[in-house]
Amino acid sequence: MRYFALAALIALAPTAAFAGSPQKDIVDTAVKAGSFKTLVAAVQAADLVETLKGEGPFTVFAPTDAAFDKLPEGTVATLLKPENKKKLQSILTYHVVSGKVMAADVVNLSEAKTVEGSTVDIKVSNGTVMIDGAKVVTTDIKCSNGVIHVIDAVIMP
Repeated sequence: MRYFALAALIALAPTAAFAGSPQKDIVDTAVKAGSFKTLVAAVQAADLVETLKGEGPFTVFAPTDAAFDKLPEGTVATLLKPENKKKLQSILTYHVVSGKVMAADVVNLSEAKTVEGSTVDIKVSNGTVMIDGAKVVTTDIKCSNGVIHVIDAVIMP
């Protein structure tokens, strides 16, 4: 499915960099942000660019470069190898939910089905939203084909 590509690009950008420019798609928004270089590289390696540039709408829980840096040493390099494409697609699509789910909607959910097919757990405590243990640090980055919520960790299916 083309939806898994969206997950990869979702890790796109902090709010300040995207304020007032909802005309770009998820991929272009992530590229412009500059803090999602690893995510963009992963989306490219997983052949998900066209999917995430597609009509959508998609909701992407996008890990920043700093979030990828928290993974054990060598993890990203290993995942970017061609022989690990299917695993990378699975991880990236786990970060994507079909539809446009804004922050006001997320806080009313306890879980959401991902494009990968599994569900992510959603918890809200003292105004902080957690997706499978990753903290949502920036919300509602509007894109022409969906929305990005920035998270501080890479989540795994």
